[in-house]
Amino acid sequence: MATIVDGKAIAASVREAVSAAVAELKSRGTLPCLATVLVGDDQASATYVRNKHRACAEAGIDTRDHRLDAGAPQSSIDGLVSELNADSSVHGILVQMPLPEGLDGQRTTAAVSPLKDVDGLTPHNAGLLASGRAPLVPCTPLGVMEILGHHGVELRGSDVAIINRSRLVGLPLAHLMLARDATVTVCHSRTRGLGDICRRADVLVSAVGDRGRFTLTGDMVKEGAAVIDVAISRLDGRLCGDADYGPVSEKASLVTPVPGGVGPMTVAMLLKNTVTAASLSRLGR
Repeated sequence: MATIVDGKAIAASVREAVSAAVAELKSRGTLPCLATVLVGDDQASATYVRNKHRACAEAGIDTRDHRLDAGAPQSSIDGLVSELNADSSVHGILVQMPLPEGLDGQRTTAAVSPLKDVDGLTPHNAGLLASGRAPLVPCTPLGVMEILGHHGVELRGSDVAIINRSRLVGLPLAHLMLARDATVTVCHSRTRGLGDICRRADVLVSAVGDRGRFTLTGDMVKEGAAVIDVAISRLDGRLCGDADYGPVSEKASLVTPVPGGVGPMTVAMLLKNTVTAASLSRLGR
């Protein structure tokens, strides 16, 4: 049976280190601050933002909560982001996605200062990540790498399969894996022979998030592989990931549960990125 990753425990250790870094920055006259922007009244998005504020408070990070009506024009969002970019007391900016219909999320993301881009999604930081020099990296891929490092999973020379090609998860994670000398295959809905690719993988990362369309079954997993399930969906009213958990656990050496695996790491890495951004501001970068 696989070792079950305790994402909450690993996240707690990261958050403890973040708290220590915040205390050090405060002693030097810098109070790390995260500004969030929520447009509209989507309850799930509001819950995500509230949880992020709570996590910041526990780590000693200051927060600013900015909310706009669903009918706010693109110019209002662009103007707010511009103000936050210019505010030296704000170190991180997070625009909660998705934006309401009719608004351009990619344009808004691109408008965030790269030095305050705690989501790591601006074109500038994506380019730096591709060249191995990004100071701020998307939080979920960063959390995946933290989990693998915590459990001592060897990436150099390993075959890695990532079932996701989004700029939020799959693409940045591929760059992080390549930087660690892994051999990476990025899979998607048009990939042929997906099962064979998965069965060759020493590390298998799945982030589809639609159990009606895709399930990672036990026969797709190599004996002894590390399986990282990034997805969140519902099956018969229960939260689950992509993996058929029981059969996959019997084949894998390491597996992340859903919930309690990658999810807590994403929030922890947001805190870490905010502290990194505050440190960069001190250096005048």
